[in-house]
Amino acid sequence: MAFGDRLAFARKQRKMTQGALGGKVGTSGDIIGKYERGENMLSIDVAAKMADALGVTLDYLVKDGEYEHIDNETLKRLKEVQGLDSDTRAHVFATIDAFIKAARLKSIAAL
Repeated sequence: MAFGDRLAFARKQRKMTQGALGGKVGTSGDIIGKYERGENMLSIDVAAKMADALGVTLDYLVKDGEYEHIDNETLKRLKEVQGLDSDTRAHVFATIDAFIKAARLKSIAAL
């Protein structure tokens, strides 16, 4: 998926108009449309502002990758967990693992 497609998808997921996104990053809706159609190139600074305004990572907007769908809130929490001492981090991971297991079991039971 190209940058413009990811940009349009993220914007639409947040039910944001091109004009609203343009206002958040200091440009017009027409320019946002040109970015989405691949008619204009943008600077990394503008791309970073768009990612912030849309609540996605810059990685998501600019490339295919393993972590392209991680939103900023999740990324922020992961960074906080990373800063915890190893025992606390182990407890956090055990809790997350329990919730993931429960969700998988629930989805299997629904079949």
